[in-house]
Parts: sequence; structure tokens; C-alpha cells
Amino acid sequence: MVWNARAARRVGPGVMVRDARPDELDGIGDLRVAAYRADGFLTATSGYAATLRALGADGQGEVLAAVDGGQIVGTVMLQGWPAGQMAQGPGEAEVRALAVAPDARGRGIGAALVTAVVERATGRGIRQLVLLTLPQMRAAHHLYTQAGFRRLPDRDWSPRPGEVLLAYGLVLAP
Repeated sequence: MVWNARAARRVGPGVMVRDARPDELDGIGDLRVAAYRADGFLTATSGYAATLRALGADGQGEVLAAVDGGQIVGTVMLQGWPAGQMAQGPGEAEVRALAVAPDARGRGIGAALVTAVVERATGRGIRQLVLLTLPQMRAAHHLYTQAGFRRLPDRDWSPRPGEVLLAYGLVLAP
């Protein structure tokens, strides 16, 4: 991942979406975990917390950060094939770990992050974005459908018995 200040995008007064810097990845991991826990999507004993914290730290994927007054208030990750769980070829990439700090919600930050990751993927020549989400993440489903993502029920995934993650996809213009 290369940090590029020119890739920054203003969301509104004071908020900017840009590439995360390497020294910010630990804090971004903590933000993801805090956001998922605040909504009840991640239990204290969940093994997924370690995955959320580590995403992007290995240099695979591009982590975007929404920053307000120097503080990171949201994040999303673009992960290309073959590194992710879902992408089925070089023309696909995954959207992962969309998270907005609980005290920063309701300001359009989640929508701005989705827009930014779609723009990033388009700029990379990606033909389709895919993602997995919990059925309970209704606010995220709304953001995704507003951005043009559609359900891909044939690509739903079950990481363990009794748990199903819903698949969404967005075909990008060439």
C-alpha cells in the first residue's frame, strides 16, 4: 500500500477520505473492533476481532481512512484477488471491514467511504466489487444498495454451521 496525499477526497466540512498511513493501521484495527462491538456484531470472545485488527497490516489491500480534524473516524478496505475470501479472479476485488466510529455516525461518513472505495476500484480497472456482510448489518446493507450494489444470493457464504454471510456485488463501468 502506498500512501498518496493526492488521493484524498473531502467529504464535508473537516472530513477527508484518504489512504491510511502505515502508522495508523493499529488504530484503524481498534476502530473496526470498537464499531463492530458497539453494534453487537462482534462478541468479546469472537475470533474475528483479530482478523479485523490485522486487515491491511500485511500490505495486502488498500486501507482507506476517513479523517476529521486529524482523528480517524471511519475506514474501509479494498482487497484484490487473490488475497481475499470472495474475489474469483483478477477482475474482481472485495470491499472489507467498513466501519465508522459510533460517535461519528449520521454524518455521511459511511456513504463517503463506500463511494471512495468504488472510485478506487474503478481506477484500478476492477470490473466487479464483491463483499460479505452479516444479515443484521442493515445500515450497511442500505449504504451498499444506495451505491448500486445488488444481492448475490448464489455467493452467500457460511464460515461456520449456523452462520451465513450475505453477498453483495457491484458491476463497475469499464
